[in-house]
Amino acid sequence: MWIHAKGMALAIMAVVVLAAAGCDDDGPVGVRDLLPPSEPQAVSSVTGDGEVTLSWVRNTEPDLAGYRVYRGTTGYDGPFNPLGTTTSLFWVDDTVANGTTYFYAVAAFDQAGNESDLSTENTFDTPRPAGTNLVLTPVSLEPGFPAGYDFSSGLIRSSSHAETDIYFEIVDGTRLMVARDLSTDIQDAGFHPLDDLDWAPGDEGWSPTGTVELILGHSYYVWTRTDNYAKFRVTAISGRPSDPNATEIAWALPMSACERMVADEHSTSAQ
Repeated sequence: MWIHAKGMALAIMAVVVLAAAGCDDDGPVGVRDLLPPSEPQAVSSVTGDGEVTLSWVRNTEPDLAGYRVYRGTTGYDGPFNPLGTTTSLFWVDDTVANGTTYFYAVAAFDQAGNESDLSTENTFDTPRPAGTNLVLTPVSLEPGFPAGYDFSSGLIRSSSHAETDIYFEIVDGTRLMVARDLSTDIQDAGFHPLDDLDWAPGDEGWSPTGTVELILGHSYYVWTRTDNYAKFRVTAISGRPSDPNATEIAWALPMSACERMVADEHSTSAQ
């Protein structure tokens, strides 16, 4: 029996002993497995343009058969409707509309058909179109030319705006992107296409200074003040390093996640 709401069991946890027909007490006895797996852990989401990618960590039950993915539109507690089943540790939901918020949960099921409770993470996502040709000018040109960017709204803002996540500045000729305050983080991912960046640092691994040097061709992770991931790649740099009119042209894409993602879980599969 499926009950598509968090906190409620999806299967009865019991073991039933079935005696063979007849009166002989010494007859064969069968044991039916009604014990469901544990609910999947660390369910995370990555925002795309017209799609949401979910991931989670592998269950350890030896009789695990797969996972069932659920989606709702009203809130963290459901109700949820099943999207489908998979034996891998990710699911791409390409049946979404940009700008609409979706809530997700994942259950595990075993070879006997027992299904776990729904995952407990409050996993939600709002797919958005990818941003291109984002141009930022250095903070020295403010207030006339804003130097900051707000990933949640997709707007260029001043470096001091309360909703700004990152801003661009030049210090002693070095181009820097700066996480605005302690509510945001940033890290250099090196020379990688944005499509390769489907994971990000956890609690550790962010720049300890809240700044990164901007290098042509490098991609970068951002943890936003709305508790989402974002990523961007520097695609063009104009002007001399010491020129206050230098501009950064970056390709930015929000990648929302309710929980920090673990890189090596993307390369494993259900056992």
